[in-house]
Amino acid sequence: MKLILSDRALRLPVDCENDNIKLIDLSLMKIANCTGCFGCWTKTPGKCVIRDDAVKIYPLIAASDVLLYVSRVKYGGYDTVMKTMLERAIPIQKAFIHLLNGETHHVQRSVAFKRASIIAYGNISNEEKELLKKLVARNAYNMNFKSYKVIFTGEEMLEETVKNEVLEWEK
Repeated sequence: MKLILSDRALRLPVDCENDNIKLIDLSLMKIANCTGCFGCWTKTPGKCVIRDDAVKIYPLIAASDVLLYVSRVKYGGYDTVMKTMLERAIPIQKAFIHLLNGETHHVQRSVAFKRASIIAYGNISNEEKELLKKLVARNAYNMNFKSYKVIFTGEEMLEETVKNEVLEWEK
């Protein structure tokens, strides 16, 4: 499955139904902040105890093999709605730890390996770009990215950049 998580509405040049693409506009979702209760690891393993729209989204993140995040950059990281959703995706990991490339990481719960693209937009300084690249590199381990790329663009070119990336999926 191909999944697009966006922090804003997007117009895509493809038929999402026929092209097996799921587009989620996070700005329309009700997603509460993670409370850090670890109920998804202890009380209800693999399921968040907060019942909101996030519980419909993190299984899609786990199942996707092609993933596109579209987020404004804020202080060198994802903007609030994307960051909140990614934090709420913790149920796709287990509480157990294993060694991966000499580092400790959580064991995944049936998470597909992903080809990921992150389209970061806004008025982004060079320092913020470097911070985001480091953040994505760290996320790559915890989200099962087998490959990833970060694409920076201005807000005026966002739709075109997303369109070009989605069209690349067909090649």
